[in-house]
Amino acid sequence: MSDVAIIGAGPAGLMAAEVLSSRGIQVTVYDAMPSVGRKFLLAGIGGMNITHSEALPEFLSRYEPCSPILTECVRRFDNRAVVAWIAALGLQTFVGSSGRVFPTDMKAAPLLRAWLARLKSAGVVFEMRHRWTGWDESGALCFSTPAGERRIQPVATVLALGGASWPRLGSDAAWCDWLTAHGVALADFESANCGFEVRWSAHIIEKFVGSAVKPVRLRVHAAAGDVLFDKQGELILTEHGIEGGVVYAASRLLREQLNARGTATVYLDLLPQHTLEQVHSDVAHPRGARSMSSHLASRLGLKGVRAALLHEVLAKDDWGDSSKVAQMIKALPITLHKARPIAEAISSAGGVAFSELNGGLMLDKIAGVFCAGEMLDWEAPTGGYLLTACLATGRVAGEAAANWLHQRQSQS
Repeated sequence: MSDVAIIGAGPAGLMAAEVLSSRGIQVTVYDAMPSVGRKFLLAGIGGMNITHSEALPEFLSRYEPCSPILTECVRRFDNRAVVAWIAALGLQTFVGSSGRVFPTDMKAAPLLRAWLARLKSAGVVFEMRHRWTGWDESGALCFSTPAGERRIQPVATVLALGGASWPRLGSDAAWCDWLTAHGVALADFESANCGFEVRWSAHIIEKFVGSAVKPVRLRVHAAAGDVLFDKQGELILTEHGIEGGVVYAASRLLREQLNARGTATVYLDLLPQHTLEQVHSDVAHPRGARSMSSHLASRLGLKGVRAALLHEVLAKDDWGDSSKVAQMIKALPITLHKARPIAEAISSAGGVAFSELNGGLMLDKIAGVFCAGEMLDWEAPTGGYLLTACLATGRVAGEAAANWLHQRQSQS
């Protein structure tokens, strides 16, 4: 029997296994899925973004507001440490134009293969198709397997079970009931890095679903009018609303506004490369017999999905007012009604409250049980921040579990 059971074969669990096995501790990793790193591999489709190259103060700010425990975890294994760790696996990286860091081949599979080879050579055992179903009366871990129920009683356990997004890949948050039964406080799970619902007209749905708006500038205002978020990027129109990088970046703020008010509004700058004065000058330029739509296409290149969005919002009576047209082009209000379901979200907010954990991520209420990764109550934008924090918390949990075992053995 292994000294430590790790439940969850994602980045956090694998990093905990790496740390523990490097200290000569017997480790078995259990996962409900048929193979390791399912979500990790899927996240790498289209380019495996492993971390971000920005300076550490800016990097740490991407997790705020958050527990000081999380900040310290990431500080101990930061973006530079992630790049060095990947280099030690024999893989090279490069920094993209946005500052994001990728493996040179852009793929997740070579990284996972090299990592698993290292873990297996260190003696880590993998038990797949083992779905954790909680603890029994004696404190043993219970698993549902194709061969029937199995119970094990390790000395220590690292839980790295993921959050509540992508449930088909194993992150279904079924573990919540077993922790709350032990009195562990959890923050409710909510969608993070997600799309939001807009009540589009039939015209938008029929003609423009799947269309990208890039570049676009997205702003979010406080109730008093102060700008809370202002970023340029890309968004995509969906059947249900909007999604895309710039939307995900604002998702925490938008979710908070939806929870507080019932709706939220984003303001889209459809022509971020033009100033308001430039736009107004072109809109007000004599157009002769041309329609305003033709005029905007000719003078400003405003056509296709951008023109459709303007038509979606601007009242018919306002099309003859050049000042209103210009203002709408530069700050088009789009009302959001709710976040898309958590099963569709890239990640989730909520999970095990940091108030339930010590600095080594051990549960105060269950000695010898450590938690890591997205099952903890934190969130971050896309851009490599999610993976970095999963690796960092997995590393801290692994180190703390190793130290706890050593202390326990020295006392016996």
